[in-house]
Amino acid sequence: MQYIDAFNHFFPKALWDKMLVSEGAARDIGKRMRAIPCIYDLDERFRVMDQFKDKNYKQILSLGMPPLEALGTPEQTAEYARLGNDGMAELVDKYPDRFVGYVASLPMNAPDLAVKEAERAFTQAHANGLQIHTNINGLPLDEPQFFPIFEMAAKHDKPILLHPSRGADMPDYKNESKSKYEIWWTFGWPYETSAAMARMVFSGMMDKLPNMKVLAHHMGAMVPFFEGRVGPGMDQLGKRTSDEDLTLVLKSLKKRPFDYFKDFYADTAVFGSRGATLCGLEFYATDHILFASDSPFDPERGPGYIRDTIKVLEGIEMPNDKREAICFRNAQRLFKLT
Repeated sequence: MQYIDAFNHFFPKALWDKMLVSEGAARDIGKRMRAIPCIYDLDERFRVMDQFKDKNYKQILSLGMPPLEALGTPEQTAEYARLGNDGMAELVDKYPDRFVGYVASLPMNAPDLAVKEAERAFTQAHANGLQIHTNINGLPLDEPQFFPIFEMAAKHDKPILLHPSRGADMPDYKNESKSKYEIWWTFGWPYETSAAMARMVFSGMMDKLPNMKVLAHHMGAMVPFFEGRVGPGMDQLGKRTSDEDLTLVLKSLKKRPFDYFKDFYADTAVFGSRGATLCGLEFYATDHILFASDSPFDPERGPGYIRDTIKVLEGIEMPNDKREAICFRNAQRLFKLT
Protein backbone atom coordinates (compact mmCIF):
# COMPACT_ATOMS: atom_id res chain seq x y z
CA MET A 1 0.00 0.00 0.00
CA GLN A 2 1.03 3.58 -0.57
CA TYR A 3 -0.61 7.01 -0.32
CA ILE A 4 -0.38 9.72 -2.96
CA ASP A 5 -1.76 12.95 -1.51
CA ALA A 6 -3.51 14.63 -4.44
CA PHE A 7 -4.43 17.94 -2.78
CA ASN A 8 -2.11 19.67 -0.30
CA HIS A 9 -0.37 23.02 -0.36
CA PHE A 10 3.12 24.52 -0.45
CA PHE A 11 4.89 27.72 -1.57
CA PRO A 12 8.23 27.24 -3.36
CA LYS A 13 11.04 29.43 -2.00
CA ALA A 14 11.35 31.83 -4.95
CA LEU A 15 7.64 32.62 -4.89
CA TRP A 16 7.53 32.83 -1.08
CA ASP A 17 10.47 35.25 -0.99
CA LYS A 18 8.90 37.37 -3.73
CA MET A 19 5.61 37.56 -1.85
CA LEU A 20 7.31 38.74 1.33
CA VAL A 21 8.86 41.76 -0.40
CA SER A 22 5.89 42.63 -2.60
CA GLU A 23 3.44 45.40 -1.85
CA GLY A 24 -0.17 44.77 -0.94
CA ALA A 25 -2.00 41.48 -0.56
CA ALA A 26 0.90 39.18 -1.44
CA ARG A 27 3.07 40.44 1.42
CA ASP A 28 0.15 40.36 3.85
CA ILE A 29 -0.50 36.72 3.00
CA GLY A 30 3.17 35.87 3.50
CA LYS A 31 3.16 37.39 6.96
CA ARG A 32 0.03 35.50 7.98
CA MET A 33 1.28 32.18 6.64
CA ARG A 34 4.49 32.40 8.68
CA ALA A 35 2.57 30.73 11.49
CA ILE A 36 2.39 27.58 9.31
CA PRO A 37 6.04 26.77 8.52
CA CYS A 38 5.11 23.53 6.76
CA ILE A 39 3.68 25.55 3.88
CA TYR A 40 6.97 27.28 3.01
CA ASP A 41 9.82 25.63 4.96
CA LEU A 42 11.08 22.55 3.12
CA ASP A 43 12.85 21.09 6.16
CA GLU A 44 9.62 21.32 8.16
CA ARG A 45 7.75 19.78 5.24
CA PHE A 46 10.10 16.81 5.24
CA ARG A 47 9.80 16.46 9.02
CA VAL A 48 6.02 16.20 8.70
CA MET A 49 6.19 13.78 5.79
CA ASP A 50 8.71 11.60 7.61
CA GLN A 51 6.04 10.82 10.21
CA PHE A 52 4.34 8.74 7.51
CA LYS A 53 7.29 6.82 6.12
CA ASP A 54 5.64 3.54 7.08
CA LYS A 55 2.67 4.51 4.85
CA ASN A 56 4.86 5.11 1.77
CA TYR A 57 3.39 8.61 1.66
CA LYS A 58 4.03 11.04 -1.25
CA GLN A 59 2.52 14.33 -2.42
CA ILE A 60 1.27 16.14 -5.49
CA LEU A 61 1.86 19.81 -4.73
CA SER A 62 -0.32 22.87 -5.26
CA LEU A 63 -0.05 26.46 -4.07
CA GLY A 64 -1.90 27.62 -0.99
CA MET A 65 -4.56 30.29 -0.74
CA PRO A 66 -5.42 32.90 -1.80
CA PRO A 67 -5.72 32.65 -5.59
CA LEU A 68 -2.89 34.32 -7.46
CA GLU A 69 -5.38 36.48 -9.36
CA ALA A 70 -6.24 38.22 -6.09
CA LEU A 71 -2.66 39.29 -5.43
CA GLY A 72 -2.03 42.03 -7.97
CA THR A 73 -2.00 43.21 -11.55
CA PRO A 74 -1.86 40.78 -14.49
CA GLU A 75 1.87 41.42 -14.80
CA GLN A 76 2.43 40.67 -11.12
CA THR A 77 0.29 37.54 -11.03
CA ALA A 78 1.89 36.24 -14.21
CA GLU A 79 5.27 36.54 -12.50
CA TYR A 80 3.92 34.81 -9.37
CA ALA A 81 2.61 31.97 -11.54
CA ARG A 82 5.94 31.47 -13.30
CA LEU A 83 7.84 31.50 -10.02
CA GLY A 84 5.39 29.09 -8.45
CA ASN A 85 5.23 26.65 -11.33
CA ASP A 86 8.97 26.61 -11.95
CA GLY A 87 9.57 26.20 -8.23
CA MET A 88 7.15 23.27 -8.05
CA ALA A 89 8.74 21.63 -11.09
CA GLU A 90 12.17 21.97 -9.45
CA LEU A 91 10.93 20.32 -6.25
CA VAL A 92 9.44 17.40 -8.18
CA ASP A 93 12.65 17.00 -10.16
CA LYS A 94 14.89 17.21 -7.08
CA TYR A 95 12.79 15.12 -4.67
CA PRO A 96 10.87 12.56 -6.74
CA ASP A 97 10.66 10.19 -3.79
CA ARG A 98 8.60 12.79 -1.92
CA PHE A 99 6.86 14.90 -4.59
CA VAL A 100 5.56 12.83 -7.48
CA GLY A 101 3.94 15.75 -9.30
CA TYR A 102 2.35 19.17 -9.03
CA VAL A 103 -0.53 21.19 -10.42
CA ALA A 104 0.19 24.58 -11.95
CA SER A 105 -1.38 27.88 -10.91
CA LEU A 106 -2.31 30.61 -13.38
CA PRO A 107 -2.78 34.40 -13.57
CA MET A 108 -6.52 34.00 -14.04
CA ASN A 109 -7.12 37.78 -13.91
CA ALA A 110 -5.47 37.82 -17.36
CA PRO A 111 -7.04 34.91 -19.28
CA ASP A 112 -4.77 35.28 -22.32
CA LEU A 113 -1.69 35.11 -20.12
CA ALA A 114 -3.24 32.22 -18.20
CA VAL A 115 -3.63 30.19 -21.41
CA LYS A 116 0.02 30.83 -22.31
CA GLU A 117 1.21 29.92 -18.82
CA ALA A 118 -0.86 26.74 -18.82
CA GLU A 119 0.68 25.63 -22.10
CA ARG A 120 4.17 26.53 -20.86
CA ALA A 121 3.58 24.64 -17.63
CA PHE A 122 2.40 21.55 -19.51
CA THR A 123 5.04 21.52 -22.25
CA GLN A 124 8.09 22.92 -20.47
CA ALA A 125 7.57 22.71 -16.71
CA HIS A 126 5.98 19.23 -16.72
CA ALA A 127 2.86 20.16 -14.75
CA ASN A 128 0.44 17.32 -14.03
CA GLY A 129 -2.67 19.49 -13.98
CA LEU A 130 -4.06 22.91 -13.05
CA GLN A 131 -5.40 24.38 -9.84
CA ILE A 132 -8.28 26.77 -10.57
CA HIS A 133 -10.43 28.45 -7.95
CA THR A 134 -14.22 28.42 -7.94
CA ASN A 135 -14.50 32.05 -8.97
CA ILE A 136 -12.11 34.50 -10.53
CA ASN A 137 -12.16 37.61 -8.38
CA GLY A 138 -15.93 37.19 -8.18
CA LEU A 139 -16.54 36.09 -11.78
CA PRO A 140 -18.03 32.64 -12.52
CA LEU A 141 -15.93 30.04 -14.29
CA ASP A 142 -18.38 29.70 -17.18
CA GLU A 143 -17.60 33.23 -18.42
CA PRO A 144 -16.50 32.88 -22.07
CA GLN A 145 -13.14 34.54 -21.38
CA PHE A 146 -12.08 31.55 -19.24
CA PHE A 147 -13.14 28.79 -21.62
CA PRO A 148 -9.79 28.64 -23.51
CA ILE A 149 -8.08 27.75 -20.21
CA PHE A 150 -10.30 24.73 -19.70
CA GLU A 151 -9.88 23.93 -23.38
CA MET A 152 -6.09 23.93 -22.93
CA ALA A 153 -6.34 21.45 -20.05
CA ALA A 154 -8.60 19.18 -22.09
CA LYS A 155 -6.26 19.41 -25.09
CA HIS A 156 -3.34 18.17 -22.99
CA ASP A 157 -5.54 15.70 -21.08
CA LYS A 158 -4.59 17.25 -17.74
CA PRO A 159 -6.99 17.40 -14.78
CA ILE A 160 -8.29 20.58 -13.18
CA LEU A 161 -8.31 20.71 -9.38
CA LEU A 162 -11.17 22.95 -8.29
CA HIS A 163 -10.40 24.81 -5.06
CA PRO A 164 -13.01 26.89 -3.22
CA SER A 165 -12.48 30.63 -2.85
CA ARG A 166 -14.79 32.88 -0.84
CA GLY A 167 -14.11 35.54 1.77
CA ALA A 168 -15.83 37.38 4.57
CA ASP A 169 -16.69 40.17 2.15
CA MET A 170 -19.53 38.00 0.80
CA PRO A 171 -22.27 38.41 3.44
CA ASP A 172 -24.76 35.75 4.45
CA TYR A 173 -27.65 38.23 4.80
CA LYS A 174 -28.74 41.18 2.66
CA ASN A 175 -28.64 43.67 5.53
CA GLU A 176 -25.03 42.89 6.43
CA SER A 177 -21.73 43.83 4.81
CA LYS A 178 -19.71 40.76 5.77
CA SER A 179 -20.06 37.12 6.72
CA LYS A 180 -19.73 36.59 10.46
CA TYR A 181 -18.18 33.80 12.51
CA GLU A 182 -16.22 32.46 9.50
CA ILE A 183 -19.47 31.11 8.06
CA TRP A 184 -17.96 32.17 4.71
CA TRP A 185 -15.42 29.33 5.17
CA THR A 186 -17.26 26.61 7.11
CA PHE A 187 -20.40 26.58 4.96
CA GLY A 188 -19.48 29.08 2.25
CA TRP A 189 -16.64 27.08 0.72
CA PRO A 190 -18.67 23.89 0.16
CA TYR A 191 -21.47 25.99 -1.34
CA GLU A 192 -18.97 27.87 -3.52
CA THR A 193 -17.56 24.63 -4.92
CA SER A 194 -21.03 23.18 -5.52
CA ALA A 195 -22.18 26.35 -7.28
CA ALA A 196 -19.11 26.30 -9.54
CA MET A 197 -19.78 22.66 -10.41
CA ALA A 198 -23.38 23.49 -11.29
CA ARG A 199 -22.31 26.38 -13.52
CA MET A 200 -19.95 24.07 -15.38
CA VAL A 201 -22.76 21.56 -15.86
CA PHE A 202 -25.61 23.84 -16.92
CA SER A 203 -23.48 26.14 -19.09
CA GLY A 204 -22.76 23.16 -21.34
CA MET A 205 -19.03 23.29 -20.66
CA MET A 206 -18.87 19.57 -19.98
CA ASP A 207 -20.60 18.80 -23.26
CA LYS A 208 -18.22 21.06 -25.17
CA LEU A 209 -15.19 19.45 -23.50
CA PRO A 210 -16.26 15.83 -22.94
CA ASN A 211 -12.76 14.63 -21.99
CA MET A 212 -12.24 17.40 -19.41
CA LYS A 213 -11.49 16.01 -15.96
CA VAL A 214 -12.33 18.13 -12.90
CA LEU A 215 -11.60 17.18 -9.29
CA ALA A 216 -13.88 18.97 -6.82
CA HIS A 217 -12.00 19.48 -3.55
CA HIS A 218 -13.36 18.19 -0.23
CA MET A 219 -15.19 15.11 -1.54
CA GLY A 220 -17.25 17.00 -4.10
CA ALA A 221 -18.43 19.56 -1.54
CA MET A 222 -22.23 19.48 -0.98
CA VAL A 223 -23.07 17.28 -3.94
CA PRO A 224 -22.96 13.77 -2.36
CA PHE A 225 -25.06 14.80 0.65
CA PHE A 226 -27.60 16.53 -1.59
CA GLU A 227 -27.88 13.61 -4.01
CA GLY A 228 -31.68 13.86 -3.95
CA ARG A 229 -31.67 17.53 -4.89
CA VAL A 230 -28.99 17.03 -7.53
CA GLY A 231 -30.91 14.07 -8.98
CA PRO A 232 -34.71 14.24 -9.00
CA GLY A 233 -34.58 17.84 -7.80
CA MET A 234 -32.62 19.12 -10.78
CA ASP A 235 -34.65 16.92 -13.10
CA GLN A 236 -37.41 19.47 -12.42
CA LEU A 237 -35.27 22.48 -13.35
CA GLY A 238 -37.49 25.43 -14.19
CA LYS A 239 -40.53 24.52 -12.10
CA ARG A 240 -39.42 26.92 -9.38
CA THR A 241 -38.64 29.79 -11.77
CA SER A 242 -41.24 32.02 -13.40
CA ASP A 243 -39.21 34.75 -15.11
CA GLU A 244 -37.34 32.49 -17.56
CA ASP A 245 -37.77 29.08 -19.15
CA LEU A 246 -35.07 26.87 -17.65
CA THR A 247 -36.57 23.75 -19.20
CA LEU A 248 -34.72 24.83 -22.34
CA VAL A 249 -31.45 24.35 -20.44
CA LEU A 250 -32.35 20.74 -19.66
CA LYS A 251 -33.22 20.14 -23.29
CA SER A 252 -29.87 21.54 -24.41
CA LEU A 253 -27.84 19.10 -22.31
CA LYS A 254 -26.80 15.73 -23.65
CA LYS A 255 -27.28 13.96 -20.32
CA ARG A 256 -29.28 14.17 -17.15
CA PRO A 257 -27.78 16.78 -14.75
CA PHE A 258 -27.20 14.07 -12.14
CA ASP A 259 -24.93 12.19 -14.54
CA TYR A 260 -22.68 15.22 -15.06
CA PHE A 261 -22.20 15.61 -11.32
CA LYS A 262 -21.19 11.96 -11.18
CA ASP A 263 -18.51 12.72 -13.79
CA PHE A 264 -16.56 14.94 -11.41
CA TYR A 265 -13.65 13.53 -9.44
CA ALA A 266 -13.48 14.03 -5.68
CA ASP A 267 -10.90 13.72 -2.91
CA THR A 268 -10.89 12.51 0.68
CA ALA A 269 -9.89 15.87 2.22
CA VAL A 270 -12.80 16.19 4.66
CA PHE A 271 -10.73 16.89 7.80
CA GLY A 272 -10.95 13.36 9.15
CA SER A 273 -14.73 13.01 8.98
CA ARG A 274 -15.77 9.37 8.65
CA GLY A 275 -19.39 10.31 7.87
CA ALA A 276 -18.44 12.65 5.03
CA THR A 277 -16.04 10.04 3.66
CA LEU A 278 -18.71 7.34 3.64
CA CYS A 279 -21.15 9.69 1.94
CA GLY A 280 -18.65 10.45 -0.82
CA LEU A 281 -17.67 6.80 -1.22
CA GLU A 282 -21.34 5.98 -1.72
CA PHE A 283 -21.88 8.69 -4.34
CA TYR A 284 -18.77 8.63 -6.52
CA ALA A 285 -17.44 5.71 -8.50
CA THR A 286 -14.29 4.15 -7.06
CA ASP A 287 -12.18 5.31 -9.98
CA HIS A 288 -13.21 8.94 -9.35
CA ILE A 289 -12.02 9.23 -5.73
CA LEU A 290 -8.46 10.24 -4.79
CA PHE A 291 -6.74 10.32 -1.44
CA ALA A 292 -5.97 13.89 -0.27
CA SER A 293 -5.37 15.58 3.07
CA ASP A 294 -5.42 19.39 2.57
CA SER A 295 -2.26 19.55 4.68
CA PRO A 296 -0.93 21.69 6.35
CA PHE A 297 -4.07 23.52 7.54
CA ASP A 298 -4.90 21.26 10.48
CA PRO A 299 -4.54 22.44 14.11
CA GLU A 300 -1.15 20.71 14.25
CA ARG A 301 0.01 22.66 11.15
CA GLY A 302 0.94 19.68 9.05
CA PRO A 303 0.47 16.07 10.15
CA GLY A 304 -3.03 16.10 11.61
CA TYR A 305 -5.21 15.85 8.52
CA ILE A 306 -2.82 13.36 6.89
CA ARG A 307 -2.97 11.06 9.90
CA ASP A 308 -6.72 11.44 10.44
CA THR A 309 -7.60 10.85 6.80
CA ILE A 310 -5.47 7.71 6.60
CA LYS A 311 -7.03 6.47 9.84
CA VAL A 312 -10.56 6.95 8.48
CA LEU A 313 -9.77 5.10 5.25
CA GLU A 314 -8.05 2.25 7.08
CA GLY A 315 -11.09 1.93 9.34
CA ILE A 316 -13.54 1.44 6.46
CA GLU A 317 -13.96 -2.08 5.13
CA MET A 318 -13.51 -2.32 1.37
CA PRO A 319 -11.91 -4.68 -1.15
CA ASN A 320 -8.17 -4.25 -1.49
CA ASP A 321 -8.37 -3.25 -5.16
CA LYS A 322 -10.77 -0.42 -4.23
CA ARG A 323 -8.48 0.71 -1.41
CA GLU A 324 -5.47 0.76 -3.71
CA ALA A 325 -7.42 2.70 -6.35
CA ILE A 326 -8.37 5.42 -3.89
CA CYS A 327 -5.06 5.61 -2.08
CA PHE A 328 -2.73 5.79 -5.09
CA ARG A 329 -3.73 4.12 -8.35
CA ASN A 330 -6.32 6.73 -9.35
CA ALA A 331 -3.75 9.47 -8.80
CA GLN A 332 -1.22 7.60 -10.90
CA ARG A 333 -3.74 7.36 -13.72
CA LEU A 334 -5.29 10.84 -13.51
CA PHE A 335 -1.98 12.68 -13.22
CA LYS A 336 -0.13 10.31 -15.56
CA LEU A 337 2.56 9.48 -13.02
CA THR A 338 5.37 7.12 -13.94
